[in-house]
Parts: sequence; structure tokens; C-alpha cells
Amino acid sequence: MSQPDQDRADLGRFGYAQELFRNMGGFSNFAVSFSIISILTGASTLFGYGLEMGGPLEMTLGWPLATVFTLAVAASMAELCSAYPTAGAMYHWAADLGGTGWGWLVAWLNILGLIATQAGINYSCAQFVLPFLNISSSQAHLLWMFGFILLTQGALNHYGVRLVAILNDVSVTVHIVGVLLVVVALVWFAPKQPAAFLLAGVNSNGRAPYWWAFLLGLLQAQWTYTGFDASAHLAEETQDPRRRAPWGIVLAVGISGVVGYFLILAVTLAIRSIPAALAAKDAQGEAIPAVIAILDGALGARMGNAMAALASMAMWFCGLACIASASRALYSLARDNGTPLAPAVRWVSPRHGTPASAIWLIVAASFGAMIWAGAIPIVTSLSVVALYLAYTIPVVLGWRARRAGSPWPGQAVWSLGRYGPAVNLAAIGYAAFICVVLIMPPNELAGKTLAGLLAALGLLYFVEVRKKFQGPAWSLRRQDSACAAGERWDSVL
Repeated sequence: MSQPDQDRADLGRFGYAQELFRNMGGFSNFAVSFSIISILTGASTLFGYGLEMGGPLEMTLGWPLATVFTLAVAASMAELCSAYPTAGAMYHWAADLGGTGWGWLVAWLNILGLIATQAGINYSCAQFVLPFLNISSSQAHLLWMFGFILLTQGALNHYGVRLVAILNDVSVTVHIVGVLLVVVALVWFAPKQPAAFLLAGVNSNGRAPYWWAFLLGLLQAQWTYTGFDASAHLAEETQDPRRRAPWGIVLAVGISGVVGYFLILAVTLAIRSIPAALAAKDAQGEAIPAVIAILDGALGARMGNAMAALASMAMWFCGLACIASASRALYSLARDNGTPLAPAVRWVSPRHGTPASAIWLIVAASFGAMIWAGAIPIVTSLSVVALYLAYTIPVVLGWRARRAGSPWPGQAVWSLGRYGPAVNLAAIGYAAFICVVLIMPPNELAGKTLAGLLAALGLLYFVEVRKKFQGPAWSLRRQDSACAAGERWDSVL
């Protein structure tokens, strides 16, 4: 049997027909997650936030700390992805291991987190594009550019799934080459601080004690490490997904960690003045991102703008990939009647083979999320907390099922083996810790917004969804089979 036939048959065992266009290889699958992580986006967008909270020491220690623990989360998710290679990703994992209600909650946390991520990515892109075009960074200009960027990404995702795959491959080159160019330019041409500067613990906003400000500053690194679940969401469009999608998840985090650290250190050593970088404004008196100010000061306005243009290009690629991931998550839930107006939401364009309705709903919701949040740290905190809850709940359920003797790990071609429980516990502990830290002041609006969304979802579920929603078709079928045999359904695969 050929690989496409095997993949189609494997998906059929989960109860789904091959509706999406399966054309991605392993590199393209990795490229989507790598593009959404987007080191040039995360490291640049919130560089000023991290610098304000913890100073150079935040960059030196915060990035590797977040990288190591995020790898534990990614590896735990990769093993689950190998056992469940479907577009539903965490939704399907949670539904089969914990039940319909858990699956539905995880699906919506994932979708809401990706919407907030999309908003943060493209608003940041607008912040970088406007200075390059010599347009003032007023709120009106930012919103117009933000909306235009969203429209271009939505159109490409709707009409060009093959082109999106090619662009995601190109995105990897843009990110690697872009980081290399920035690092070489800063090391070769810019005056640099002494190495001891990297250990300076400077808190510029007066928060005390310093260690608390340092923990708040982890948002810079942690927001970068979101969206790597895209490799799992695109499993139904990837060839040999039980192997390639898990590697896409893990490699996206690992390579981003190494390459991003070089970028972070190079930019940090090029800082002339921390207060000046944090207070930088354009010619019209509008605030500009700290990274642009640092690059302009270190390399001159012309070269600094060129480097900022590279970063904005990477951000655009990042947003393009994020829409692909978010729309598949929404499509998958609607396919199982888990959303309002599910038949319309799950509509797939017969000509282009893309979930068109889901794509444009994500675009519209992302614009609304940025209007509501009003600030990058708020929307990014919301995205990190929502996504890491969606990442961790299935890991908790999988760890519990593993301890109970469930055979699910045996279905994973990509396996953690005997190290699985320890890696799972490290992932669970860190995710719980970071979710609490990132809804503390000054980002309490993120926590309040998430609490309100959870309350609304709970009401919707108990009033309406619980009566109609039965979960993934394949999970329900296995539940019925297990009950007929007098077994526990959540331990049967």
C-alpha cells in the first residue's frame, strides 16, 4: 500500500474521510510550527517588556529557562500527537483520554489562545512595518495596517493551500537568514557592551522584589514558545503524520531555542542605554518598539530599518501560519458539531480544499481580540495562558491514563518510552506555574478576560452543548464498543 493510501486508511480508522489536501512533507510540517514560534516575532515584540522587567539578566537566563521546560511540554505533546494524528490535535487527545467535556473545553482554549496569538503577531507586525514606511505609529494607522495584514493572510490561506505550504518553507529560510544577518550586523558593526552586562539585573519599572519582576518578564520568552501545536493540527495534511508531525513539534521548539538565544544575546549586548531604548519615540512622538530603537542606535537608521523590515517579514509569515493552525482547530471542532452553526463553520471550499469559513472567522475574531485587549502584553498573556492550559490538560489526562495502564502509549510511533512519566510531570508543573505568573499585575486583564470566557463557555456547555455534542466520532464509537464489552471506555484505543 502506498503512503497516501496508508495515511487515508489510518484516518479512516478514526472515522473521518480525507477531506483536506494531504500534500505536506516533514519539513513543511515543521516549518509551520517554526514559523508560528517565530523567534524574530516573539524575541523582538516583547523585548522591551522583558528588558523593563528584568534587564539584561532576563535575556541571559529567562530564554534558556523557558526553552528547557517548553521542550518538556513539546515532547509530551509530540507523543500524544503520534498516537492521535488528526486535525483535532489536543481536542481529540483530551476527548479520548478524559471524556467529551474535557475535549470540548480544550478545543475552545486552543482556539481562543490561537486567536489571541494571531492578534499579537499581526499587531506587532504593524508596529514594525509603519516606521519602515515612515508612517507615524498612531493608533488609527496601527489598526488599519493590522487589518490589512490580516486580510492578506486570510486570502492566501483560503485560496492557496499549496502556496501557503511553500511560503512556510520559505519562512524557515527568512527566520534563519534574518537572525543570522541581524546577529552578524550587530557583532561586526555595532559597539557592544562588555560581557558582564549580560548579568545585570535591572528593573526599570520599580516592581519589587526583583525576582518577581524577573518571573513576570518570562512572558517575552514564553509567548515566543506558542503555536507549535500547529504541526499536530496539520496532521491530516501531512504525509506519514505519526512520525513527521511529532518531530515537527519538537524540532520547532529546539531549533527556535538555539537560534533565538543568539539573537537575544546579540541585541542585548548592542543596547546603549536601557532607559533610552524603553522610552524611544518616532518623529511624530509615537512610541516605537525597543528593538527598533536598539537597532537604529547600534547600526544607524538605514541599516536598523533594514533589520526591522526583516523582522516584520518574519512576523507576516508567522501570522500566515497561525491562521492555518487556528482554522484547522476550529474546523475540527465544527466537524463534530461542537460549535454554533457547525455546518457553516466546517464548510470546506471544494475548489481549494481549505476550511474557508473557519479561516475568515479566525481573521475576524483576531481583529476583535486586539480591539478588546488594547495592548500587546495583555493579548500575549491571554494567548500564553489559554494555549498552555490547552497543551497541558491532555498531558495530565495522558499521564493519568498511563499510570492506570492504558495502552495508548503503545499506539505512538514517536515515543518517550520509560521517560514519559517524568517528562510529563515536568511539563505539567512548569505549565501550571507559568499560567499563574502571567495573569498577575500588570496583566490581570488577561486573567479576568480568560475567567469571563471560561464562565461563558461553561454556561454554553451546560445549557446547550452538553445535550447535542457527543465528541469526536471515532472516540464515541470506541466508547460504545468498550461499554458493550463491559470495559472502561477511556482506557480503550
